[in-house]
Amino acid sequence: MKKPIPRFKNEDAEREFWANHDSTEFIDWRKAKRTTLPNLRPSSQTISLRLPKPMLARLKLLANKRDVPYQSLLKMFVAERLKHELERPNEEPEGR
Repeated sequence: MKKPIPRFKNEDAEREFWANHDSTEFIDWRKAKRTTLPNLRPSSQTISLRLPKPMLARLKLLANKRDVPYQSLLKMFVAERLKHELERPNEEPEGR
């Protein structure tokens, strides 16, 4: 018999709980079924980022050529670079 999943006051409390507990104590993953959540969006946080005006102008030019908002293009660039950096095995990050 699996333990019941507790009710959480908020997302932070749930995140803390799952960071310190093994989900197999609560869920029988052998009975799990794949599903898609088409309307689910990752949570995001607004930040302020200062860029040199010429860099921003070039970013907007590229975004316009690709017909995407420049903020979306910037997120794509950051995501690509993060993936690249995190896939490198135990090396110093480039630029150091």
